Amino acid sequence: MEEARFKQRVKTRLNRIYGECQANTLLTKLCQLVERYRQSTESVTLKRWDETDAILITYGDSLLSEESTPLQTLSGFLNKYCQKAFSTVHILPFFPYSSDDGFAVIDYRQVNFELGCWHDIIEINQNFDLVVDLVINHVSRESLWFMDFVVGQGYGKDFFHELEPASDVSQVVRPRNSPLLVPIHTRRGVKYVWATFSNDQIDLNFANPDVLLEFVDILLFYTTIGARFIRLDAIAFLWKKRSTPCIHLPETHEIVKLFRDVLEYLALGVVLITETNVPVDENISYFGEGDEAQMVYQFALPPLVLHALYYGKADYLTTWAQQIPPLLPNCTYLNFVASHDGIGLRAVEKIIPEIEVMHMIETVHRYGGYVSLKSNVDGSDSPYELNVSLFDALMGTRRGPDQWQVQRFLCSQIILLSVQGIPAIYIHSLTATPNDLDNVERTGRMRSINRARWNLLALENQITHQHSAQGEVFKAIIRLLLTRRKYKAFHPDAPQQVMSVHKNIFAIRRTSLCGENDIIVFCNVSQVPVTLALASFPKQKQPTIDLISGKSWQAGESGYRLQPYQCCWLLVKDTK
Repeated sequence: MEEARFKQRVKTRLNRIYGECQANTLLTKLCQLVERYRQSTESVTLKRWDETDAILITYGDSLLSEESTPLQTLSGFLNKYCQKAFSTVHILPFFPYSSDDGFAVIDYRQVNFELGCWHDIIEINQNFDLVVDLVINHVSRESLWFMDFVVGQGYGKDFFHELEPASDVSQVVRPRNSPLLVPIHTRRGVKYVWATFSNDQIDLNFANPDVLLEFVDILLFYTTIGARFIRLDAIAFLWKKRSTPCIHLPETHEIVKLFRDVLEYLALGVVLITETNVPVDENISYFGEGDEAQMVYQFALPPLVLHALYYGKADYLTTWAQQIPPLLPNCTYLNFVASHDGIGLRAVEKIIPEIEVMHMIETVHRYGGYVSLKSNVDGSDSPYELNVSLFDALMGTRRGPDQWQVQRFLCSQIILLSVQGIPAIYIHSLTATPNDLDNVERTGRMRSINRARWNLLALENQITHQHSAQGEVFKAIIRLLLTRRKYKAFHPDAPQQVMSVHKNIFAIRRTSLCGENDIIVFCNVSQVPVTLALASFPKQKQPTIDLISGKSWQAGESGYRLQPYQCCWLLVKDTK
């Protein structure tokens, strides 16, 4: 992007955010900041993404050993087991923090010494691309900025929202049911500050342009340490305005677009990912007109996959996938079915009937999990997310546990690896980690159920054991990833056609953009065998081999038979 065009675009953004009176001064400061990084960095030409891309999500201390720091332990595990399967590692916030396992950041430019140091991060980046979190909505109350607020002087003293305790915040959309305004004892007396997520995570005031400039600086700093993807955490809540819901406000979108402008001007090849656990139409609004985030999280996928496997029917999943709008150029989805957070329910508010959501909650409770609540505008609470290990969540259906846990779980992962976009697999899915109830008891937080820490030797014993569930799942997922990366039909830009072939089957066709063979995906989400009629397949395009099993795909007299939870990647041969 040429300099004059860049400046004009940024000035337009700043006008919309702060008004014309401040825009010129801010433009000068921002351009000076960007120029400093332009002189110290080199433009790069990176592939945007392709079929070899797959992301592993992990905490810096998900793996522990006595011989090395957590980040060194993680690096060794990645190099030994994951190097050919995953292109990228998302190390969840590895900065000093005070709560929420890293999402209450104390210092954005340091590595938590309990995990390791910058050298360890750089070592991981030698063999893997990095996703780095920009925890942008809030900061720890133990940060220096907030200490400045408490004493009433210093750089960060005006970085926060100060409100009267009687302020009307009833219209504000909440992701939690904790109080929005938190009392803080300062040198000026008790002051009330905005805290969307917890009383330790204090929201930053982006109406102060110094906050924006600070985060542009942090954003660019992350690019210097090797970030290929930057995840904008909780971005939807960024801008606050009285008498509004304070979510998805125009100023928030302009800030994301400004970040995109800066990164494209510097030609760093960095991709922005927005994390917005909201209904589908709100979620994809962060693509803008192709000028905002390049990737958004596919938040509807996890609850829809769970519902399909609990009910043994794929109709909601199929209908939703058929209705997803076509992707804008240079945009794609980050697909996941489990993460460090729970399985969010907001994205399916208008898709899965409320009674069936309640049945899902009851089933998760039966399998040892919990449900987190959010506050509504009318003062009531409603379910926000399911807190459970996905492996244990799939020990059965809504009818109870059964013998199909591993097969059902692998079905969930194959759906993830098949749909259009880039797949992200949580480390506790890769390792089939069960619910960690001891961790919940220790921390008092429901999300801790799915944030276990493995002893490395214990984990290696499990994943190399011939008959353990962990070994079976680990080997299967690695094998699937190695297979997937060989076929251009799985390129994130390769179109998908969602097919309605049977109520128990999730079926899509991925079409290679470069003329290679298509791949048809069939996933039986039920515990009963299903026979697909021969008429499901056009005569001139017959599947020849199942890439998952490696076996020829041959029809019986009545058609093609799928066993319970069996999935197929069928390579299509054009016989015309």
